[in-house]
Amino acid sequence: MVNLSSRRVLDVDLCQLISSQVQKNILTEENKLTKSIQVILDALNELRLYHAMERGTSSNFSKRDNSKPHGRPSSYGSKSRSTPLKAKHQPITSSVVSMSTLSWEKVYWIPIDYLAVARSAITSGAYFTAVLYVEHWCEENFNSLTLGTPDFSHVEILPQHTEILLSAVTHINEPDSLYGIIQSHKLTSQIITFEHEGNWSKALEYYDLQIRSDPVAQGSSYSPDNLLHSSGSEVDKMTEKKPYKGLIRSLQQIGCTHLLDVYCQGLTSQKGRFQHDPEFTELQYEAAWRSGNWDFSLLYGESNVLSIQHGGDHFNENLHSCLRAFKEGGFNEFQIKLKDSKQELLLSICHASEESTKYIYQAIVKLQILYHLGMAWDSRWTSSCRMLDSLNIPKVSSKPVLPSSAQLSCLDMDWKRTLKQAQLHMNLLEPFVAFRRVLLQILNCQNYTVQHLLESAATLRKVSRFSQAASALHEFKFLCAEIGEQSNLYWLGRLEEAKLLRAQGQYQMAINLAKYISQNYQMSENTSDVFRLIGKWLAETRTSNSRTILEKYLKHAVTLAEDCIAKGKVSTTKRSQMHFHLAHYADALFRSYDERLNSNEWQAAMRLRKHKTKELEALVKRLRSSTKGEKTDCSAKIQELQKQLTMDKEEAEKLQEDRDNFLSTALDEYKRCLVIGDKYDVRVVFRLISLWFSLSIKRIVVDSMVSTIKEVQSYKFIPLVYQIASRMGSTKEGPGVQNFQFALVCIIKRLAIDHPYHTIFQLLALANGDRIKDKQRSRSSFVVDMDKKVAAENLLEELSSYHGAVIRQMKQMVEIYIKLAELETKREDTNKKVNLPRDIRSIRELELVPVVTANIPIDPNCKYTEGSFPHFKGLADSVTVMNGINAPKVVECFGSDGNKYRQLAKSGNDDLRQDAVMEQFFGLVNTFLQNHRDTRKRKLRIRTYKVVPFTPSAGVLEWVNGTIPLGEYLIGSARDGGAHGRYGAGDWTFMKCRQHMTAESDKRKAFQEVCVNFRPVMHHFFLERFFHPADWFQKRLAYTRSVAASSMVGYIVGLGDRHSMNILVDQATAEVVHIDLGVAFEQGLMLKTPERVPFRLTRDIIDGMGITGVEGVFRRCCEETLSVMRTNKEALLTIIEVFIHDPLYKWALSPLKALQRQKETEDDLETSLEGSQQDDYEGNKDAARALMRVKQKLDGYEEGEMRSVHGQVQQLIHDAIDPDRLCHMFPGWGAWL
Repeated sequence: MVNLSSRRVLDVDLCQLISSQVQKNILTEENKLTKSIQVILDALNELRLYHAMERGTSSNFSKRDNSKPHGRPSSYGSKSRSTPLKAKHQPITSSVVSMSTLSWEKVYWIPIDYLAVARSAITSGAYFTAVLYVEHWCEENFNSLTLGTPDFSHVEILPQHTEILLSAVTHINEPDSLYGIIQSHKLTSQIITFEHEGNWSKALEYYDLQIRSDPVAQGSSYSPDNLLHSSGSEVDKMTEKKPYKGLIRSLQQIGCTHLLDVYCQGLTSQKGRFQHDPEFTELQYEAAWRSGNWDFSLLYGESNVLSIQHGGDHFNENLHSCLRAFKEGGFNEFQIKLKDSKQELLLSICHASEESTKYIYQAIVKLQILYHLGMAWDSRWTSSCRMLDSLNIPKVSSKPVLPSSAQLSCLDMDWKRTLKQAQLHMNLLEPFVAFRRVLLQILNCQNYTVQHLLESAATLRKVSRFSQAASALHEFKFLCAEIGEQSNLYWLGRLEEAKLLRAQGQYQMAINLAKYISQNYQMSENTSDVFRLIGKWLAETRTSNSRTILEKYLKHAVTLAEDCIAKGKVSTTKRSQMHFHLAHYADALFRSYDERLNSNEWQAAMRLRKHKTKELEALVKRLRSSTKGEKTDCSAKIQELQKQLTMDKEEAEKLQEDRDNFLSTALDEYKRCLVIGDKYDVRVVFRLISLWFSLSIKRIVVDSMVSTIKEVQSYKFIPLVYQIASRMGSTKEGPGVQNFQFALVCIIKRLAIDHPYHTIFQLLALANGDRIKDKQRSRSSFVVDMDKKVAAENLLEELSSYHGAVIRQMKQMVEIYIKLAELETKREDTNKKVNLPRDIRSIRELELVPVVTANIPIDPNCKYTEGSFPHFKGLADSVTVMNGINAPKVVECFGSDGNKYRQLAKSGNDDLRQDAVMEQFFGLVNTFLQNHRDTRKRKLRIRTYKVVPFTPSAGVLEWVNGTIPLGEYLIGSARDGGAHGRYGAGDWTFMKCRQHMTAESDKRKAFQEVCVNFRPVMHHFFLERFFHPADWFQKRLAYTRSVAASSMVGYIVGLGDRHSMNILVDQATAEVVHIDLGVAFEQGLMLKTPERVPFRLTRDIIDGMGITGVEGVFRRCCEETLSVMRTNKEALLTIIEVFIHDPLYKWALSPLKALQRQKETEDDLETSLEGSQQDDYEGNKDAARALMRVKQKLDGYEEGEMRSVHGQVQQLIHDAIDPDRLCHMFPGWGAWL
């Protein structure tokens, strides 16, 4: 077809003939030959690639896979659909192409119905392809990438394109797309949503509604004649039966086994209706083996024979037969059914489309079930001592053999491995959980069965499957009654029951049950966990006195855990957990008391107390000169005032004493938490540092610092080494006095000795704190602190006795980078290569210094030997000078590992320390996203790169390889081409849009006109660069998730100046990378033209997300990211507080820099500000306000009102796409792009 499409002298009727025959014979509902559909889909995909290759620029395609040899499109060879299509195409030259693809009516050459192709793709299991063709159809029919107008009519039938999309996304393991497709509240849509969310109770209700609307179900009886007289098609009959099957699945998922059995019996009695339905048969057999009903058999046996003749899925029927044979010892039946089931599964996988990921995963789980069943047979029925020598067949025992402990341990180990691998995908794992329960019951292994039920309940609770968890616990308690209620396992089950109650919102019931357990169960290793949970839940609900929570529960939990250390019964994770919760609660009490003592109300009370003291003094003086009668009145008033003042004084002293005690407890327990384990390292280290910095004058804090430095492993403080080092300075008390500076130097010294490659660069930057050009010094563009410079130099001198050679080589490398960054160039050198001076090129082979932008993993054992990292071998002989007023240079650094590290050396008005701190913050947010189950499952993260400052004005950045600026792809580097030039035929250019926005006074009207004449094209990025539909879908999904995560994090820190050249797109992963992070904490509002949007969510950004736009994936990922950040509010506020109060982090924009930002954007970085007036900025005066605004965002406050996560995201998205806001943005920002 590719050959035919390229012929100029081709009979046009052939194109029409191919189209009509393909639609008539292949793309029909009657065609069940999936291989024929797959062949046509392959051919059509080749035509799409052929079209895209000519439409796109040649450079786009030559960059995609340089490691592969170029060749012809895969349709010329024997490429099959089972092998992923690689990006190995080269632009076809004129010798190959005779006819331009731009003359095609459609992207696929032949005039074909995209919706018909999508339906056939669903039939063949090509779900990603189906999504692609539906989007083509929508773009063709609605003239834009949209789902069309939502259908709110009373008709229950969904639009065809919506139905196909729903069918596709429900077969893809992606949790969010569904919400972007469902636009109405039709019954079918609601049921799909409930099933997707695991809300089977609601699904049951809605299936019941559907069945009640079935005219057959409303009759008193069912007659087979009704089926004979039905005029509907086979598809209609299947649709009619779907609610009944859905109701069966819902009952099964809820765990209503008795009700399910009765219901299935009722349906089975309607012989004519479900007699020839293999799916219904499978559901019945599944219910039977799950409930252990081995006497089950269909009332109509002939249907089974019929279903086998027609093929299909018989897994549950075969599994039921295998389990029954396993129970009774039927060797032949077991082997036959096991073999049949394996063959059926393997055959189905072979025939499945590579895009049927959900089905393939389910088949793999089923194969694992059969594998475990085979192992279990050997342990129950096979005699291990005798073999039939001639046939080498194990001899089957006549009676079941109790499995040995080794065999059971082997099965248990395999189960735990499977659980660990699939715990994030409970839909896949749940059948395995149910199977293992049945298997252990047949094996009569009560202890293992009880243990499995307990593990299952915990796993199901964690994924919010509360009904199934409750069912497992119910069965658990029933079996424990036989074993003995006082067993250790029984009380663990009761504790799990309390956790389940709490997860379901029954807090008081959970607390009462936990208290009952603590009073009646004296278990050694788990008692501490019970007391910890009670204390934690009481603190959450605030239903008890704080002293009771602290002393009776949390401290007692720690004491119990420490008592078990000698016995080795408590893990380090558990011990760490006990200390953390105690520390966290004591810290919360400290903050509460500290806020009270610093509140306006308390200050007013103190003023009143002073007034009363003066009043008392006046009364005492008056008493001396008073008459006898007056003395009596004065004495009474004096006594009353003295009593009040004494009470007030005692209250104040008690509050201050309690506050200090809470602080002491928090510091000690945080230290113990760090010493014992590493689960809470990030949260604890940041909170400790925050307490140290904010309370540095307190003796108790300094003593805590010194003891913590000695006892805690040094690597745990590496994430904050820059913030710790930036607090260095002179001490008034003199050297040797154990004060804050003494403790600070101790920790930095230990960090530098243990981890030189993560610490000494920061010290060198501090020592170079005064290396600023005269023109920059005169404008006070940078903070210079000579005390820090001197302190850093003194510490480096002291460290020379430990790492003298390392420090000397580091200084050499830093010096050449500073020279490189400050290298004078001419304007005509821009975008050209310039040779490096000899003194820079001559520095080679620094064996003790790593490549500065290479990732050096932190070694807890502090061993950084030669060869464990790529060391610096030298720089390339030339650099490329980039555009900009400071002429940054791109250089290649050679590493000892043979790699070339591209780097960007910068020097000028921008302080790279700000970028370094923001990248550090992004990295910590990534830690939180990785630790949360839902965000980890979605792979949400912020792309980061390394930034290393060497002086206040010079440093080096990691070059993000394989990326392209968003603006360069969309409009080209000259702003007159790019994707808009290729696909926006007849549209305005970017510059014309900008001129129109600048010239017109009515900005709203002008913006609307620009949008009409400048259509978004970002979705072509994925069609051009990712050839296979599965790759296309996954990369667009990664892009959408990346935009969502970066938008939320950027909003929280108030990241501004997000014009299209400050956002990069990775051409391999499609993730976005934010650069130039100098405008943070809402300083965009201080620009000459204030930024009015929370993040960049312009039409092209949205267009790249596909047909659902901001709905579905983007919105849900925003909610998940923001939810994690709000959950970790305290830790994030601590982090931001440390950053924002950093004396070297001058984050606030001065009026000069605010002008410079938009002037650079407007004049394309060609204007120098050497003659500007001195900046009168005097430090971070707005730090408290910035911190308060971040706190408000994390609390959910928008426009003065507190919002839920959903409401806050809704408001942010509305503000980001609001035309009334966008039209007033700075024109150079490109709000229409």
